[in-house]
Amino acid sequence: MKTNSRSLALDGIWEIRPLEAFRQGFYPREDGWLSIPVPSHWQDHPALQRHVGKVAYRRHFRADPQPGRRYWLRLDGVFYWSRPFLNGVDLGLHEGYFNPQEHDVTAALAQENLLVVEVDCPDEHDKANKRLITGVFSHWDCIDPRTNPGGIWLPVSLIETGPARLVNLRCHTERVEAHLATVAYGLTINAATTHTAELTWTFAPRNFAGEVQTFRHCQGLTAGEQEIRGTLAIRDPRLWWSHDLGHPNLYDVSVQLTIDGQPSDVQQFAFGLRLFELRDWIAYLNGQRLLIKGNNYAPGDTRIARMTNEAYQRDIQLAVDCHMNLLRVHAHVEHPAFYRAADEAGLLLWQDFPLQWLYRRSVLEPARRQVRAMTRLLYNHPSIVIWCMHNEPVYLADTKDETRLTRYRTIASAFGLNWNRQVLDPLLKKEAQYHDPTRPVIRSSGEFYVPGLSGGGDGHFYFGWYLSYGRKRLFDELRQRFPRNIRFVTEFGAQSFPNIESCARFMPTDINKLDVAQLTDRHHFQPEAMANWYDWRSFESLEELVRYSQDYQSEINRYYIDRLRYHKYRPTGGIVPFVFNDSNPAVQWSVVDYWRVPKQSYYALKLAFKPDYIFTLLDHDYYQIGQSVEIPVYVVNDSREPLVDWPAEIRLIDPAGESLARVRKLVTLEADSLAVEIERLRFQPELTGAYCLHLGLGEGDAGMQQVYVIEVGTLNGNGANNGAA
Repeated sequence: MKTNSRSLALDGIWEIRPLEAFRQGFYPREDGWLSIPVPSHWQDHPALQRHVGKVAYRRHFRADPQPGRRYWLRLDGVFYWSRPFLNGVDLGLHEGYFNPQEHDVTAALAQENLLVVEVDCPDEHDKANKRLITGVFSHWDCIDPRTNPGGIWLPVSLIETGPARLVNLRCHTERVEAHLATVAYGLTINAATTHTAELTWTFAPRNFAGEVQTFRHCQGLTAGEQEIRGTLAIRDPRLWWSHDLGHPNLYDVSVQLTIDGQPSDVQQFAFGLRLFELRDWIAYLNGQRLLIKGNNYAPGDTRIARMTNEAYQRDIQLAVDCHMNLLRVHAHVEHPAFYRAADEAGLLLWQDFPLQWLYRRSVLEPARRQVRAMTRLLYNHPSIVIWCMHNEPVYLADTKDETRLTRYRTIASAFGLNWNRQVLDPLLKKEAQYHDPTRPVIRSSGEFYVPGLSGGGDGHFYFGWYLSYGRKRLFDELRQRFPRNIRFVTEFGAQSFPNIESCARFMPTDINKLDVAQLTDRHHFQPEAMANWYDWRSFESLEELVRYSQDYQSEINRYYIDRLRYHKYRPTGGIVPFVFNDSNPAVQWSVVDYWRVPKQSYYALKLAFKPDYIFTLLDHDYYQIGQSVEIPVYVVNDSREPLVDWPAEIRLIDPAGESLARVRKLVTLEADSLAVEIERLRFQPELTGAYCLHLGLGEGDAGMQQVYVIEVGTLNGNGANNGAA
């Protein structure tokens, strides 16, 4: 949200000093201060690369305070605790890295000013008993554990207003009819004294042609903060759609507060008219049903202050090009530029509150305050359609640890007594629902459905990666016996190495010189988990390992996606693998690396998410000579347009290169169809080796082709892989 009131940007070069203890804002001009840009993270400074804990920032600035005007110091984001002092006046302790703080400094402001900000961002050492509400920034298997995000990471400004300040504005679409949309609003005003004010609302089309609509009304104000609510009627509404359903129409909304004929404050923000709901985990946008296809979005960078508008636009375009209509902001709140880019691109967002795994009980009250702050901060973004309060509230100190004791503790915390899951998360859900009744709120992500024990929620499945899950084929048993677990799946996948050019930027390209300990400690590699499914140490070159790991990742992703697309709306409403991007150089579950170079698995995911899609579901990873093999072939259409006489081709090639079957037919499917079986092949293999099933749908640039390999061996396994995945 922008302000058109007069403001003085206080970004630029500040002074910083690491500390053992704070001094209540009093820091004489002794030596020891360093120069640092704001916004940034202090570990970006060469002298503070390993510093953790406390620092003091300070900056001198000039101002020209005028009588009858009010002045507000605003800090948009500080990791994590902060206490500003202006000219020695303590402005109070603030907690939370993403929630802005604003202070009335009218009485303290002078022409020459000294601003000091004490900041504390300690490391979390007890990972099962955390206190900081920083989500993945404090504890994750996809961020360098030596990184501390401390610092003033968003802008600082001094804002000048008249006697009343617009503190918070919230709008949502209440109802949409053919030629009229009702917008409900709530706003908070801070007034110095009693006034009669005029509020002027302006809705101006940003990215479409239409009329500018203005609304005015008078409002009596009393001294202090007051909440004002009302509704506005927007004529000939243009709705905000996700990119796969239509155009993300946006209005530039301006709200001006006028007192005695003089502007006192002005706020601006982008707004989209849209309605969203989940009906038994199936999404409806503006009344239109849609299958959610997306990915988990990690922090754009471990040093989130480095991200720019252009960087986020690039990331979101990569997601859109991959046929994704949603990103799950995984256990953190992103940079404000990310949400603006998602609004403009028509990309839906599942927004997590920054809680990841387990926390101590003292986190409850600050978490409630920050849930309130998150919903208010992001309320107006049409892209945000779901809130989630906690990611996996179970015991997980180190995901690489798969010992029996750790497995037992994880399972016990998932289904037994667990204060995080049973007390903290329900209270936070109620808090979010109270402050935003317009969006679905998920209590916690990754809850299994177990009859008589747990009602379940969205699913997380790592069959084919972690031994605690087992081989990938166990997912078939789960989806068939307990289909409630696949209503909305928000995590699955496998690790892979980035492309060889990116590998060369943080590891030796000679496979014999790989520092596995460093890749494990700092770059998230899980060598034991990878070795469960193939012998990665046996490859003769890094290039071969890169290619094979990406192929395996592609196969795991396709395995899940094929089955979930088969179950489209029966009961699957969402398919969200893990994870989209790297926050730092890494060997992990991403399909786009830290430098935003797509892996081969990105292009495989793009194919698997194609709106018109042809696929098969095989019962086994490998077969025996003479065993009967059934190959059902399915087609599904996610687009808003029907497929009419769409050409489909099916070819089966044996290991000798001979064609065993070739089927050509025309397929007609309704818009947003369910998966439909169009053919079923049956054969008994007579040769060992790889049979290739070629599937094609459509022609030219609009068409698709993909291949499934069917391994056939003898009774002793010769000629086939081990089927471990």
